Amino acid sequence: MGGVFSRLFEALWGPKEYRILILGLDGAGKTTILYRLQVGEVVTTIPTIGFNVESVTYKNLKFQVWDLGGQTSIRPYWRCYYANTDCVIYVVDCVDRERLGIAKSELVAMLEEEELKSSLLLVFANKQDMDGAMSPAEVSAALGLSALKSRTWQIFKTSALKGEGLDEAMEWLVNALKTK
Repeated sequence: MGGVFSRLFEALWGPKEYRILILGLDGAGKTTILYRLQVGEVVTTIPTIGFNVESVTYKNLKFQVWDLGGQTSIRPYWRCYYANTDCVIYVVDCVDRERLGIAKSELVAMLEEEELKSSLLLVFANKQDMDGAMSPAEVSAALGLSALKSRTWQIFKTSALKGEGLDEAMEWLVNALKTK
């Protein structure tokens, strides 16, 4: 019966659009991932001051994707975008070992926000194409992801430049959103 109403609402008002935030420290690859998902290729980017917002369609699902700048001075403003977020994609530069502690503290603070309590968490262990990249298991341990007992989350090995791991991650996201 719920499926009938769902199809009726979709026919009347169009398909639901999911709200996604792409967050992470500066230089992690957030904007490259956004445009790789949207246009399917690498686009030359500059550091994001503020945000980029784009519509992305994947497997007939529409996403409104907000890519927020990751510089220290911008991170306090992330909370202005938390409302109605279905999923946070948290991008980690797997070569930047020195700032992994900062990445963890920003992630932990963000996940404590009330507006994100029901949001999915998708972590991209990015820059796997580079020498010395940490494995997803190392990143997961460093971020303390196993402690997230009341949140649906997953981590994927990705390379935004090569497009590796993005389809697998988006498949997980589509399935997780459908079962949410």
